[in-house]
Amino acid sequence: MEKRFASKVALVTGGTSGLGRSAAVAFAREGAKVIVTGRRAKEGQETVEMAKAAGGEATFVPADLSKPGDIEALAGACADIYGGLDCAFNNAGIDGTIRTPIAEYRLEVWNEVLAVNLTAMFLCMKYEIPQMLKRGGGAIVNMGAVASLKASPVVGAPYVASKHAIVGLTQTGAIEYAAKGIRMNVVCPAVIRTPLSEHLLTSEEAKARVLSMHPVGRIGEPEEVASLVLWLCSPAAAFVTGAVIPIDGGFLLN
Repeated sequence: MEKRFASKVALVTGGTSGLGRSAAVAFAREGAKVIVTGRRAKEGQETVEMAKAAGGEATFVPADLSKPGDIEALAGACADIYGGLDCAFNNAGIDGTIRTPIAEYRLEVWNEVLAVNLTAMFLCMKYEIPQMLKRGGGAIVNMGAVASLKASPVVGAPYVASKHAIVGLTQTGAIEYAAKGIRMNVVCPAVIRTPLSEHLLTSEEAKARVLSMHPVGRIGEPEEVASLVLWLCSPAAAFVTGAVIPIDGGFLLN
C-alpha cells in the first residue's frame, strides 16, 4: 500500500527534539522527504538518523528563526534539495519567563518571545506559501497551544499573546489561500511530554498538579500530536482549513 506522503516534501521547524522530532520521523515513515530545521546541528542530525531508521528520507538544514534571512533561505532549501514543498509544520517556539506578571515582565524577553513565536511563524508562512503555490497547493499546520484559547498566569502574557495571535494569523492565511489549494490549521496541545514541559514536572507535587489539569489523568505524548499534524496535512483532511484543534486530554474542559 502506498504511503500517505509518498512523493511529498515536508518541512518541520523546531525539529531537533520533542514535537518537531516526532512529527519529522512520522512524516518520513509515511513516505515524505523531510527538511528538518533548528539551531542545534547535533540534535538535528539525530532527528535525521531517526527518520532514516523509520524508512524515510530527511535532511537537516540549520536555521535560526529569529533571523529573517535564515527563514527565507530555508524555504529555498526545500526547493533546492527536494524540488519543492507540500507540507509544513511550523512548530518552533519558546516559553519566555513563566509565572511573571505583566508589570514585572522584561521588555527584551517580550520581544524575544514575539519574535520567535509569532514573527518567525509569519515569515515561515510568507516564504512557504510561494513554494506551495508552485506545486498547486499544500498544507500548513501551525503550533498553537491551549494558551491560544485560554489565558494563563503561569506561562505569562507574551506566550499567551503570541499563541492567541497565531490563531488569527493562520485563519487569515486560510481565507486568503483556500481557493488556491493551500490549507492552514492550528493544533493546540496541553502539556506534552517534551523537554519544553520539564519545568512543569520538577516535583511529585508539581506532577500531581499538572495531571489534575487533564481530565484523562495523564499528559500527552509527542506521537499523539504528530498523528494529528499528519492527518491535517493528508488528503483525509481536504475539507479542513482554518480549524483550531485542541489536543489536550480535556484540559480546556476545566
